[in-house]
Amino acid sequence: MNDKTSNAPAKSARHRARELALQGIYQWRMAGTSAAQIEKATRDEKSLGRYDVELFGQLLRGAVSQYEALSEKIAPHLDRPLNELSPIEFSVLLLGAFELANLPEVPYRVVINEGVELAKTFGGSDGHKFVNGVLDKMAAQLRAVEVNAK
Repeated sequence: MNDKTSNAPAKSARHRARELALQGIYQWRMAGTSAAQIEKATRDEKSLGRYDVELFGQLLRGAVSQYEALSEKIAPHLDRPLNELSPIEFSVLLLGAFELANLPEVPYRVVINEGVELAKTFGGSDGHKFVNGVLDKMAAQLRAVEVNAK
């Protein structure tokens, strides 16, 4: 039982970092706030609970700074233009695309699962199904060796 308890906070801290990064990407998209401002405000906020500060910063800065390149990776897998996605779907996909493209140490199934969970928590009723499909197609493209090894 001790092992289970000690593993839970680390997972929780990483999930919370993804939630905060998602919220930051959403704020960047909707309000035009810079990633640096969002990161500073988030780090200064003391009531956010425990989260992986380094992962949060890496995800937020990376997704925002690579927006153009990541958009080009996402667009071929969509059934509509990127700018017609809901802000939450857009933010989840941008976050997931960044992880798939830049964080090979995170298994692609974890990236997809986290994206689906974020879409369920913050998005519309069926948005998670759309996110799952797009991230699955992106994983097959960006992580072909890993996906085919299953």
